[in-house]
Amino acid sequence: MNLIWSRYNLDLRNKTHIMGILNITPDSFSDGGVHFDPSRAIDRALRMVDEGADIIDIGGESTRPGADPVTLDEEIQRTVPIIKAIVQRVSVPISIDTYKAHVAKLALDAGASIVNDISGLRFDPEMPKIVAAYKVPVIVMHIKGTTKHMQADPVYAALVPEIIDYLRDSITIALQAGISEDMIIIDPGIGFGKTFDHNLQIINRLSEFKILGKPILIGPSRKAFIGKILDGAPPSERLEGTAAAVTASILKGAHMIRVHDVKEMAKVAKMADAIKSEHVA
Repeated sequence: MNLIWSRYNLDLRNKTHIMGILNITPDSFSDGGVHFDPSRAIDRALRMVDEGADIIDIGGESTRPGADPVTLDEEIQRTVPIIKAIVQRVSVPISIDTYKAHVAKLALDAGASIVNDISGLRFDPEMPKIVAAYKVPVIVMHIKGTTKHMQADPVYAALVPEIIDYLRDSITIALQAGISEDMIIIDPGIGFGKTFDHNLQIINRLSEFKILGKPILIGPSRKAFIGKILDGAPPSERLEGTAAAVTASILKGAHMIRVHDVKEMAKVAKMADAIKSEHVA
């Protein structure tokens, strides 16, 4: 399963790919404000590549539970200059984490080459057209509700089948807009309208998402369900729990993992890949 576009070729068959998180926000749940200064954000992006990131995912709006949306202009001002600053200095693709078509367009113009849409192409009807026009990969994620209210009381009659149906519909939206079949990545949306038990069930049943025939990305990094299991550990102390969730996800079929701690999770992924394939490359 290869992801080939522009000057990039990601071989997802034999290696789990690492997506490094770069939040250009003052209020993200885990690292809000840490990389809000442009120079620190640029330094962090370069360091993540050195640590083993295969993709840098840049976001300018916090999608933590209860977060208020930011204006279009603010999101653009946070992300586009950073993309312009690093695109010539890294060899890995840059992803723009947004559900707004205009932000995606300007980010792609600036040098980004993947769109990561938490709404699965639902929140902005122009998004599928932008992705199709630029011929780039798109990550379609499942979310129940909006970021403001998604954790209020998420209820499912059948968790995994409902998420699969949602993602299947997102794939249909993408294809109808002209997005290539082999440019679509799916993400079940850990923590986005999911309870503690839902998150564990998604990881345990991740192999069921293979029915959609798309690369699977998952983002358990430092999430609240890990903190709950680890006796209330804050985000900064969820490294080991994240490592366990990442390992389980890879063994269950994840092709890509979205993480904060790139250096450590690259090692975890390498080990999990070796166990999965029963040999060390």
